[in-house]
Amino acid sequence: MGKYYLAVDIGASSGRHMLFHMSDGKIRMEEIYRFENGMVSKDGKLLWDTDKLFREIVSGMKECKKLGKIPVSMAIDTWAVDYVLLDENDRLLGDTYGYRDHRTTGMDEEVYKCIPEKELYSRTGIQKAIFNTIYQLTADRIKRPDVLRSAKTFLMIPDYLNFLLTGNKASEYTNATTTQLVDPETKKWDKELIRKLGLPRDIFLDLQLPGNEVGKLRDEIKEEVGFDCSVIQCASHDTASAVMSMPDPGDDGLYISSGTWSLMGVETKKVLSRECDREKNFTNEGGYDYRFRYLKNIMGLWMIQSVRHEADDQLSFAEYASLAKEADSFPSLVDANDDRFLSPENMTEEIKRACKESGQEVPQTPGEIAAVIYKSLAKCYGNTVKEIISNTGADYKAVHIIGGGCKNRYLNQLTADATGLKVLAGPSEATAIGNAMALMIREGELKDLSGARNVVRDSFEIEEFNPNSRRIIKC
Repeated sequence: MGKYYLAVDIGASSGRHMLFHMSDGKIRMEEIYRFENGMVSKDGKLLWDTDKLFREIVSGMKECKKLGKIPVSMAIDTWAVDYVLLDENDRLLGDTYGYRDHRTTGMDEEVYKCIPEKELYSRTGIQKAIFNTIYQLTADRIKRPDVLRSAKTFLMIPDYLNFLLTGNKASEYTNATTTQLVDPETKKWDKELIRKLGLPRDIFLDLQLPGNEVGKLRDEIKEEVGFDCSVIQCASHDTASAVMSMPDPGDDGLYISSGTWSLMGVETKKVLSRECDREKNFTNEGGYDYRFRYLKNIMGLWMIQSVRHEADDQLSFAEYASLAKEADSFPSLVDANDDRFLSPENMTEEIKRACKESGQEVPQTPGEIAAVIYKSLAKCYGNTVKEIISNTGADYKAVHIIGGGCKNRYLNQLTADATGLKVLAGPSEATAIGNAMALMIREGELKDLSGARNVVRDSFEIEEFNPNSRRIIKC
């Protein structure tokens, strides 16, 4: 058997350890460990339990030893924008906030006192989202200045987890770009912008590209898991890794990274930060090999995940999709991008309220609720395709749906109908695959990104959905 590579992929609702190796020219993958994740509500705050996350990472690593499949290297990816602050002794300072916490309410106006909104977008190319790191750090400056004054190091979540594994600190480029504090031209921290915002400039480490080796495991970790390996920085923003695995996109690099969030966009070689891009709230996040992901954040499967939890997880996601298909004729739709769905007390009731307030029929059954969600997402996808075509001047023949959401065949067909484009669905474990691709490219088992994408196309099943001209969702 060849070399093994461990991709630790941690999303906002779950995490998984995936082992990869090459065999007969194809990428082979097996899941060896999975765990639940989610923000913890404490004293009215929504927080991440980073200690628990780290314990889960180590537990999953132990499975490699049990299986006798020791990785030569490993990498961790997570969601974007959230971070930790460390003191002069590398100890965690204060709480680790989750992006759905409401402490950033009003922080956009505080930022715009320092730099006008239009200038900020033109300077960074990053969309306005109230949970962006720039607003979270501004909340720190105003609401917990003592913590910010004591901070000596700023690390995004995957960088912090790498630090716990190795004892070495390093900041990775793709995730850093989501902070809205990176200059897209220099690909470095925008220290002048950071100064304007009244934030400490010396807490930000130099940015490293995917493929950078952070170090080997600390002795105590090595002893606990039973082996040593290199800890590498992949494209640690999970969407950056997911987009890497888009199979052989050619000129049709239009994608939806479908999971808790739906990230819909295209790959570009340059930043598009014009007024038309800002008005439509597109972002330009850094990708592998200095590509940019010109995309829009859409609320995604968070809505159905929340509805499912509110019903005590009695139904599977497949069952919700099946019930939604049965209730396909239910007419009501909501704006899936409305902030009201970001962190409501009860998603089911919020959807019902939105339908009632807009004078539409109120969904009652699980199938009707699910149909509203899926059809509303598809409508957003259709609108977003039109905006992308208008802003890029390009035509697209297909939409690549990657990530866990690609397994929802009902939503895939709705997407084909709403966009009028062929849908190519897969791979489902896109983020973990992209994570491993960075490891394999570094090791020389895959030549480069283009070659690796060709291998992905040949290694994983891709399902095709075509628009039904008799049933186009109006956008």
